[in-house]
Amino acid sequence: MSATPASRTATKLPEKMSRVELRASISLAGVYALRMFGLFIILPVFTFFAKDLPGGDSYTLIGIALGAYGLTQAILQIPFGWLSDRIGRKPVIYLGLILFAIGSFVAASATDIYWVIFGRVIQGAGAISAAVMALAADLTREEHRTKAMAMIGISIGAVFALSLISAPILNQWIGVPGIFALTGCLAILAMLVMYKVVPDPAISRFHSDTEVTTSRFSNVLRDPQLLRLNYGIFALHAVLMALWLVVPVSLRETGLAADHHWQVYLPVMVGAVILMVPAIIYAEKKARMKPVFIAAVALLLLAQVLLAIFNTSFWGLVFALLVFFTAFNLLEATLPSLISKIAPVGAKGTAIGVYSSTQFLGAFVGSALGGYLFQHFGFYAMAIMCSGLLIIWLILAVTMQAPAAVRSKMYQVGKMNSEQANDLSRELAALPGVYEALVLANEQVAYLKVDLKGFDEEKVVQLLEGNI
Repeated sequence: MSATPASRTATKLPEKMSRVELRASISLAGVYALRMFGLFIILPVFTFFAKDLPGGDSYTLIGIALGAYGLTQAILQIPFGWLSDRIGRKPVIYLGLILFAIGSFVAASATDIYWVIFGRVIQGAGAISAAVMALAADLTREEHRTKAMAMIGISIGAVFALSLISAPILNQWIGVPGIFALTGCLAILAMLVMYKVVPDPAISRFHSDTEVTTSRFSNVLRDPQLLRLNYGIFALHAVLMALWLVVPVSLRETGLAADHHWQVYLPVMVGAVILMVPAIIYAEKKARMKPVFIAAVALLLLAQVLLAIFNTSFWGLVFALLVFFTAFNLLEATLPSLISKIAPVGAKGTAIGVYSSTQFLGAFVGSALGGYLFQHFGFYAMAIMCSGLLIIWLILAVTMQAPAAVRSKMYQVGKMNSEQANDLSRELAALPGVYEALVLANEQVAYLKVDLKGFDEEKVVQLLEGNI
């Protein structure tokens, strides 16, 4: 079952995705969503389960078990992407899904907290995100790649909300061991989708916009603006994972049975999305990304303070969670956009790879350190940790440079040598509205950052047409 996108030229920019591209994008979004659903769904119920296991009297171990997947995923995500360049995208994705299924079944059969930790470590070792993004790039034309990535991103957000709502109900029906077993079955289902539905690319090539380039590492790691964003995603997921150690227990202590917690999570998530959307539209349309971003970080800090103050009040917790997830969803949506705007042309894939690894590392550190502080010093020590992380982030957000109001564009170019590519890069960069340009001869792609207000795409097409 081999397929490839239709022929690509610089002069034709189809508005619609082809059937192959649409099928590839939807099916890959489904594969990734099935895996992420398996990671998210235990968050609201794990603490209840772990406390009844041998060794579960230690909140440190509970925190390690909850976030252990993040450590191995942070370590292996980039290497798995490199491996997919050598042995192929699908073999790496199959390997990752097999590891995730094994880890899920190990956790499902665990008799103590240590076996759960082992299972979660194996789950995280199935780090398929880089390979999925690379396969999506192989199967879509440059002008439609952003749409494919958006579908994957939307699927992650959707399954996150769905997992929070469905977890308490599934916990009542099959318990956490059953949920772990279900996630293992979902990983097997994802493999079937990969085999039956996801097309095979005719050619796999390197894509600088989705994959990590070793030569770009130093530039990305030294960029002060990208470092601010990397710290931000680290802090965001550290705080999120620490929250799941205590909020479910706090809700139960207010008198709401654990299997009814979905009655809180459902309206909170719906309300958070409704409140988030106008802010995103305002930030993008009015080029006010920085003030909206700062406001979201401040709102997240406020939510943390509210959670500390109202941790014994039902309605106080509900309001604090609404504030928290409004800010969380807003930041989850804007951070990747900021990475895309700030990352140097040709280093976007590297910047995203480092960003994603930092995100998973934050999940592990927040969960493990939060559990340790909660066990040894109490709830308020953990709240201080979270508040401290967010205060630092707020300072970094206030002092960051306002991102330019730019969009990324990609165009296929003809075969050329490095000198010709450099000449074409300079010519493209001199065009009106072009903020930055890079032509990579080995990828036969021109990457542009453009200001849409002054950008004339017709001139770009004419220039590229003359170089084919």
